[in-house]
Amino acid sequence: MSTFDSNKRLISLDMLRGLTIALMIVVNDPGSWEHIYWPLAHAEWHGITITDFVYPFFLFIVGVSIVLSSYKQLDAGADKKKMRKKIWIRSIKIFALGILLNLFPDFNFAELRIPGVLQRIAIVYLVCAHIFLAVNWKTQLKIAVAALVGYWLAMMLIPVPGLGAGVLEPGKNLAAWIDSIVIPLRMWQGTWDPEGLLSTIPAIVTGMTGMFAGQLLKQDMEIEKKLNYLFLIGLLCVVGGYLWDLFFPINKNLWTSSYVLFTSGWAFMALAACILLVDVMGYDKSAKFGVIYGSNAITVYVFAGMFPWLLNDIMGVRGFFYNGLVNAGMVPELASFLWSIVYTLICFIPAYILYKKKIFIKV
Repeated sequence: MSTFDSNKRLISLDMLRGLTIALMIVVNDPGSWEHIYWPLAHAEWHGITITDFVYPFFLFIVGVSIVLSSYKQLDAGADKKKMRKKIWIRSIKIFALGILLNLFPDFNFAELRIPGVLQRIAIVYLVCAHIFLAVNWKTQLKIAVAALVGYWLAMMLIPVPGLGAGVLEPGKNLAAWIDSIVIPLRMWQGTWDPEGLLSTIPAIVTGMTGMFAGQLLKQDMEIEKKLNYLFLIGLLCVVGGYLWDLFFPINKNLWTSSYVLFTSGWAFMALAACILLVDVMGYDKSAKFGVIYGSNAITVYVFAGMFPWLLNDIMGVRGFFYNGLVNAGMVPELASFLWSIVYTLICFIPAYILYKKKIFIKV
């Protein structure tokens, strides 16, 4: 296992990022929203499906990338003030892309939704990167624990007007109440938003768990020990999240503290498995699909969010494909799933072209 070098670019991290983006496209673009296999849909409220792992995995990877990128810059003698300026610029760009996706294709500003996936990624990146540059890992851990416990206590103990304390129903909880006051214009579910303000706090901790993984990888120890620690920490987080679920249910929409621990635990173990297979054992050829997707992850995500307007709304390709299979006798759920696979492969084409031409678009 001596072939591993944490100072080199981690192919496994690119692979994990790319596979996460690919799964995100699969679950976001079925042939029909009325006919999807249950694991490819978000849990209706409390609980979790494989789909609910996508978003936290990506935030976890953001945290790992912050550490590896920052170490590289600091080792090269970069000035922290200039690094912070770049962090702000990049965060603003990602946030603006999220707003663009929310506006596209109608650009109806009266119905604009301010929160969104990229917007939350931008905020998590901004806060996590500044925390990493400001304090050591022990202080980071204290911040993370305080945030998770504080969020739990706030959601369970602070009374909401007309509801009381400890209510965790859709649109009827502390997070939704705060969002209804501070978020302008439209929210995703009318009275609440899954990317709202208060729930972004534990989402930041998800990014911080990735930072802890990244800092562990930079430690001066044998790779065997690093992988053992990653697996062990992951297992402990999964168990901790499962136990916390008894008091504060795992819930993606509320981004509960138990959800953070549970999903981050699996992310720790997934990263360890990828490093073992790809960077240590050398199965890098099998990682190619994920690496190509992961090399321009944000670009592919934006493309995947905009291209349906042309492919489906204008050209009607999805309807032709899905309805054709259903009319031929295929089970609607399978036809819907096959379209999502086809669309994911379509999105792979621009990713492959950019990768082959060595074009890496950094937002």
